[in-house]
Amino acid sequence: MQPHYSYLICATPRSGSTLLCEALTNTGIAGNPKEYFEALKDTGLPRRPKEYFETLENTEISELLGDYSRLDDESVQSLFWDSSSYADYLARVTEEGTTANGVFGAKVMWGYLGDFISNLQLIHSYRNLAVPDLLSTIFPNLQYIQVTRLDKVRQAVSLWKAIQTWTWKMVEDSPPSTDHAQSPSHKLTFHFEAIDHLIQQIMAHEASWQQYFERARIQPFTVVYEELAAAYEETLFKVLQYLNISIPENLVLAERRMKRQADTLSEEWVQQYNHLKREQVQHEVN
Repeated sequence: MQPHYSYLICATPRSGSTLLCEALTNTGIAGNPKEYFEALKDTGLPRRPKEYFETLENTEISELLGDYSRLDDESVQSLFWDSSSYADYLARVTEEGTTANGVFGAKVMWGYLGDFISNLQLIHSYRNLAVPDLLSTIFPNLQYIQVTRLDKVRQAVSLWKAIQTWTWKMVEDSPPSTDHAQSPSHKLTFHFEAIDHLIQQIMAHEASWQQYFERARIQPFTVVYEELAAAYEETLFKVLQYLNISIPENLVLAERRMKRQADTLSEEWVQQYNHLKREQVQHEVN
């Protein structure tokens, strides 16, 4: 069905956006938000591990990640080569992401926004529309939700682990979600420069979101991961109220299935990174 109300969750990787998407989906009245537009324009596929470090010349990181990706093992066909195929894909996404009450939701990472816009502009009727007019034309009554995580070190550590394993979420009573997983024999390795690079990348992407909102005079609703994790339902209902979605008195949330992925290794890496960063700063000062 065609939506009459829409929202986009604007995020950076490992910011808690997937947890928020699960919460909204579990209501049954707030769309089915997923990362439908996680595709580079040239390939129609997600970013490969090495592509997170394109601006960083470090052969050690390159060798550590290797050339293998599970994308190489799967017959993944791009849906985005011409205007007709992308228009068809957009129509399917709109239908899938909309609940029976006409609410559509999706998640967009800053790292894919430019490619998403370029794909949309392949569609003839959208070719001459400027952003964000383009998005508000496609998605009716569009609202924005920004997800941020206060602890950027833990966010980057989580991202570095996910890049190495390509495991982006874990749910109860099922194996990890490995849509594009690295080799099973791949060993997780701490790397200070990789984590430091990802922190700077995350911060730059958040700054770019902020610039986007300011230029477009958009005031998004902000969800802080740490608050969502500590007050899951309370935060969820604040989002529903912001979206002005009518909440039934007898609303029952579907079972929460996502599991926390941080573990003792994550904490060890956080402490190790912080220690090395302090040493680096002290050395620069001296």
